[in-house]
Amino acid sequence: MNFLTEPFHYDFMQRALAACLLIGFTNGFLGSFVILRRLTLMAEALSHSLLPGLVVAVMIFGVSAGGMLVGGLFAALFVAVGGHLIASSSRVKSETAIAALYIIAFAVGITLLKFTHVRVSLEHFLFGNILGIGNDDLWVSYAICCITLLCLIGLQRPLLLLMFEPAVAKTQGVPVGRLSMLLVVLIVLSMVASLQAVGVLLSLGLLILPAATMYLLTDSSGKMCWGGALIGMFGAVSGLLVSYYANVPSGPAIVFVLGLLFAAAYLFSPKYGILARSLHRRHLHDESLKRWKKTD
Repeated sequence: MNFLTEPFHYDFMQRALAACLLIGFTNGFLGSFVILRRLTLMAEALSHSLLPGLVVAVMIFGVSAGGMLVGGLFAALFVAVGGHLIASSSRVKSETAIAALYIIAFAVGITLLKFTHVRVSLEHFLFGNILGIGNDDLWVSYAICCITLLCLIGLQRPLLLLMFEPAVAKTQGVPVGRLSMLLVVLIVLSMVASLQAVGVLLSLGLLILPAATMYLLTDSSGKMCWGGALIGMFGAVSGLLVSYYANVPSGPAIVFVLGLLFAAAYLFSPKYGILARSLHRRHLHDESLKRWKKTD
């Protein structure tokens, strides 16, 4: 037990633990809606488009949690709305327009980072450093997680209807467009909350991997949401311990642990795992061979 509790005697590890519990649970829960709504590519674009907004916010406000939240939100929404406007006014498809904008935004962000007057390393933005999280960052993460979970739980029924039957949802008066935009906003907020932990590039892993793991383990949307939240929380805390003892960056360590859990589900899931499907096919083959021999 000392192996598990020893690191948390330090204040910075206690703050990191609280951040892992918050963002791991929230991202795992939200990720289920992202996967079911097939917004994974959108989420990837938004994660990359955060960078220029964050850098501009640092240049204006300094390293401020509130300023970075506003900057990241503005940049990501600019890419999302801009992609929609380009797609609606030209022959370019929506996913192509968003991809073009987020690549441009990411390049602009890296360029602006060279001109910032605050000493912030590129590695800090890209890969995170949860061990350096401050009280202000923790309070911002707490507020974002509360808002996100309240929205998702309170609107769970219309959101699930939107996931599976958008046409039916529209006929029943569900505001499809506003709910879709709400999901985009919540994705951006969760990524900003995850920034200190895993950085811009790896925030998508914390959002997608827990839900993708549960997608291989269950057919129930409810179990997928809550199970993804627990897996996200477990993976974040385990990755934090790996980071502490192996002396590796926290972001890659967290995503590595979540990747191992996803690989385990991919291989050993009782219903959808590779091994289970292989055994099932072999069983069907043996049964058909027995029936053929009987008829022969």
